[in-house]
Amino acid sequence: MAHYPVLLEEVEQYLEIEPDGIYVDCTLGAAGYAERILGCLTTGRLIAIDRDETAIEAAKEKLERFKDKVTFYHGSFGEIEQAAGPDAQLAGVVADLGFSRTQIEDAGRGFSFQSEGPLDMRFDRRQELTAADIVNHYGETQIADLLYELGGERRSRRVAGAIVRGRPIYDSARLAGIVEKAVPRSPGVKINPATRTFQALRIAVNDELGQLDRLLKGAPPLLRPGGRMVVVSFHSLEDGRVKRAFQQWARSDEYERITRRAVRPSEEEIRQNAASRSAKLRALARTR
Repeated sequence: MAHYPVLLEEVEQYLEIEPDGIYVDCTLGAAGYAERILGCLTTGRLIAIDRDETAIEAAKEKLERFKDKVTFYHGSFGEIEQAAGPDAQLAGVVADLGFSRTQIEDAGRGFSFQSEGPLDMRFDRRQELTAADIVNHYGETQIADLLYELGGERRSRRVAGAIVRGRPIYDSARLAGIVEKAVPRSPGVKINPATRTFQALRIAVNDELGQLDRLLKGAPPLLRPGGRMVVVSFHSLEDGRVKRAFQQWARSDEYERITRRAVRPSEEEIRQNAASRSAKLRALARTR
């Protein structure tokens, strides 16, 4: 989850922004990266992608002074080939895989277990599947597997059983209460018992890992020689995919991993922005 752009200086460093380059910000959000990139461009341009139409509209206002240099694309970063064009010669691609505080603070979106709202969790409200659909219509085993695989919930079967017994569930606060009753918080543990369940549902609703796989497959071939791809992830499911994909691309002599190890935020950044503490940055370059 990011409110301020995480690892902003490091992202700029690894992108090596060129004034005449074409760049893609795959996760526009609050436009922190986009604003920094656009400020470095002269004849270059930026393609800004986001699944959340509300974020795009807010970013259009924030980036008004750069309107001649930016194109907005309402969709997933898995659609980068459609957004940039199949023959794109990109100087850089950046993706911050966190979700914004604006989304979690909007009770009407259903992302938070700390507020009462509809059990939605869609980044793109044009899609049909919601968290309520999963909670109320998936089988108990299917829910348990989802919670374990996407949320790392070790007591997934107990939680899934409680969810099925508690149906129908259409409110985020009610779901959180059911999970907390099924797996009470252990003494000394700060994390809310519902955290892993809500993470798993969000990832499933938005097909986050599937979209990431499509991005990692589709973006590198769009880079021109010297072009760079920078990805900031926030949990091991994402970072593992990024690491493996970059290793795979680097096995050919067309690509090179710039970061052998993940780049982490400084202690100062973590003090200023606690949401950055789990961030990991990895970068890939096209060599020829």
